[in-house]
Amino acid sequence: MKKAELIFVPQTSKGHLIPILEFAKRLVDHDDWISITVAFVKSPSDSFTDAYIESVKTSKLDRFEFIDVSQQEEHHSLVVDHHSQSIKYHVDALMETHMPLLKDFVTEISSSRSDLDTFTGLVFDLLFVPLVDIAHQFNIPSYIFLTANAGFLSLLFHLTTQHDDTWNSPDFKRSYPDELSSGFINPVPFNVLPSALFDKDNGYPWFMMTAQKFKAVKGIMVNTFEELEPYAISGFSDRGSPPVYPVGPVLDINCKPYTELDLAQCKKVMKWLDEQPRSSVIFLCFGSFGHFLAPQVKEIALGLEQSGYRFLWSLRVQSLSPRQPSRNDGSGCVHYIEDMLPEGFMERIQGKGIMIHGWAPQVKILAHEAIGGFVSHCGWNSILESLWFGVPVVTWPMYAEQQLNAFKMVKELGLAIELRLDYEELNVSNVVTANEIKKAVKQVMDDGSEVRKKAKEMAEIARKAIVNGGSSFLSIQRFIEDMIGEN
Repeated sequence: MKKAELIFVPQTSKGHLIPILEFAKRLVDHDDWISITVAFVKSPSDSFTDAYIESVKTSKLDRFEFIDVSQQEEHHSLVVDHHSQSIKYHVDALMETHMPLLKDFVTEISSSRSDLDTFTGLVFDLLFVPLVDIAHQFNIPSYIFLTANAGFLSLLFHLTTQHDDTWNSPDFKRSYPDELSSGFINPVPFNVLPSALFDKDNGYPWFMMTAQKFKAVKGIMVNTFEELEPYAISGFSDRGSPPVYPVGPVLDINCKPYTELDLAQCKKVMKWLDEQPRSSVIFLCFGSFGHFLAPQVKEIALGLEQSGYRFLWSLRVQSLSPRQPSRNDGSGCVHYIEDMLPEGFMERIQGKGIMIHGWAPQVKILAHEAIGGFVSHCGWNSILESLWFGVPVVTWPMYAEQQLNAFKMVKELGLAIELRLDYEELNVSNVVTANEIKKAVKQVMDDGSEVRKKAKEMAEIARKAIVNGGSSFLSIQRFIEDMIGEN
């Protein structure tokens, strides 16, 4: 077999970089003839990217090459605040700073790589799909690695079929009935679709552009597995879409802290968990961009306390007050969060629960036998991690496609307890009450619950999917064969 080189172009936030590079590692494990070049733009203050890339280099040194395309640029022009409290700001900043650099790089490398015996193609992150056009200019095969699930991909393809009807009507904004979208067994309510989809000037055009670029590639790798989303995956073959390869779950289950502060936090948390009984702790974590206003923080605290269960709560806050610090990892913020809690709460929970401010070692926590349930923002990586360890989920989606993920987990798969499906972050009038939280926690922590049983069963299936002969293992093999056949 001839050698094959793939150039990966990832986004460098944790939720995108880890799965796409873990997939790249699996590719080189599958085939001795594959090598990987990773082209990325690193922000100067981003210590995580450096540390994670070094760990990949160490494990696969002779098969990976990394190119930081920002090295020749002015330092100040590439600053992207990865701790930004706005997902929209984060994406806009990435597009403004990263895309021109990556466009130049892809153009240069595509025009210089004439030897297609070794240069097999480009693999793009979801956020960088406009680069597909450049690959086409030079007749270079392009692929997409999707960190979301097959249901989200089916929504993208659905958009292209509805553009001239429902989506282009005068009463565009949230005025159409629930739709039966291919890829979903149940009609999909509008209020679980990404809110940006209803921004006709900005969000909707981005979704349409993305869907069209997805249709134009040679293949799409999706971080899911056939047994988890059989209905969605089986539907792709009927649409004339590019080949879809379910290759997940793609996780870094050995994920480690990357700073001294994170390491100290991790040790503290794991020591406390070691002292707790098996399946006795409810874990709450809401991702890098999941923040709460003061009224919601109080309700969560009351709900946890009233549930009677031990808890581990990772909290980021958003305030309308100028007292709000710019980051959530300083001691001043700790005192401010305590001001938001019910009076006497910290004293009453002594020994029953702990709170983390900022980063949490989520993978290590979910892997711990003391964890019995997970209240989650329903980011797809977090859902896959919970399923891998057989931890049942309570749905509290915040932004992006998380509401759709929550709908899939509750209504389509029966793998989660519904707290909310359509929660909107930082909506002052949309407060989840302490009673709702208490009820959901009690449901998910019930040893005899059906959801707990199904989560444990799916954990076994997920682990079988990626080993030799499993569905995702064979899907990766099929991708390699198809990719080399294209060249």
